Amino acid sequence: MATTTQLAIETYLKTSYHPDCDFVDGEIEERNLGEFDHASLQAALVAYFYPKREGWNIHVLPEQRVRVSATRVRIPDVCLVSRDLPIEQVITRPPLVVVEILSPEDRVRRYNTRLEDYHAMGVQNIWVIDPATQKGFDWVSGWHERERFEAAGTPIYLHLPELFAELAK
Repeated sequence: MATTTQLAIETYLKTSYHPDCDFVDGEIEERNLGEFDHASLQAALVAYFYPKREGWNIHVLPEQRVRVSATRVRIPDVCLVSRDLPIEQVITRPPLVVVEILSPEDRVRRYNTRLEDYHAMGVQNIWVIDPATQKGFDWVSGWHERERFEAAGTPIYLHLPELFAELAK
């Protein structure tokens, strides 16, 4: 019978992992990443949002630890955090937007748990992008396909066809 070693969240928060891992209820969970399509899209998202950061009043943070609950830390591919909030080394307040990029190994059931964690934290804009199909999904209460994402009450938006056209250059 296999056993798992439970790790204290304080220990996790003081430890570096390469690549960084999620922390879920005392256990370390590896994230799927490292493939060209994933990395290229993540870089394009950061390049898209970063020049807009001052006008949109946001910090653009790739692979930032977000403490979604007392026992869970997730690492979204990209998150947008209001500049009105105090800077935290580990985010504890809901980001304005969380963007996740699917990898071929990702499974809906496991991914839903991750997205539900963001939702339970209070994240209002959870965007999931599949680089293989070039489709995007607004996930607040399920998987709703979108070409254009908008963060209500802010100027923040993302138009996927434009992003993928840039990637094709």
